[in-house]
Amino acid sequence: MAPKVWFITGTSRGFGREWAIAALERGDQVAATARDASTLEDLVATYGDLILPLELDVNDHSSDFAAVATAHEHFGRLDVVINNAGYGQFGMIEELSETEARDQIETNLFGALWITQAALPFLRAQGSGHIIQVTSIGGITAFGGIGMYHASKWALEGLTQALAQEVAEFGVHVTLVEPGGYATDWGGSSARHATANPAYDELRARTNAWRARRMAKPGDPKATRAAILTIVDADAPPLRVFFGDGPLALASADYESRLALWREWEPLSVAAHG
Repeated sequence: MAPKVWFITGTSRGFGREWAIAALERGDQVAATARDASTLEDLVATYGDLILPLELDVNDHSSDFAAVATAHEHFGRLDVVINNAGYGQFGMIEELSETEARDQIETNLFGALWITQAALPFLRAQGSGHIIQVTSIGGITAFGGIGMYHASKWALEGLTQALAQEVAEFGVHVTLVEPGGYATDWGGSSARHATANPAYDELRARTNAWRARRMAKPGDPKATRAAILTIVDADAPPLRVFFGDGPLALASADYESRLALWREWEPLSVAAHG
């Protein structure tokens, strides 16, 4: 299999870093972005010309387009584009400030949109490519205390499902990777927290306790290296795929509940048709 050229956002840590290493170790070329490019110096020292480090804040529209263009000019093509950059905004809906709400959407949704738009002309012109959007189990179901995060990921899911239909005829694949709980920094220093309203303290305590139990045995991000390589090498990659042990059970319970409720209220739905 010929070496691939990857463009990955958010490679300073977590999934982005692990996937960059997976690609580099097998001889692929990677344009790796991070808000602080110095976090990539060890990868440059190890992999040399195979990696192109790029300093990028995905919230910057013009910089997103410039970074993608730079990567394409440097390597001559793009095969895999992964929108991984993002963070978790914690806080009950009532607690969120306007800035916190807007910043979450700017990074998790619009950052991915700008990179996608920047890459598509190159992928269409070469008649191939694979766009991978990183959402989470939180992209298809929702839990209290991170509603704004869910809003950003649900939006990315809908945008990406439409995208897959729009670009298939150009030979471009699209995949949503939906991880469960992993030992990344998502809930650590990279997370942001709204100012707590005491009215929600008891609910917050129960929610945090449930999350801690669910994360008692988090997944190992390194274990996703082989998985991401399998996805990008597949002749017919999936539109959606879970990473981790647990998301399918959560999704199944949620979707079965939705279907049951829709069926229960179907007589009213039909009557409302007129």
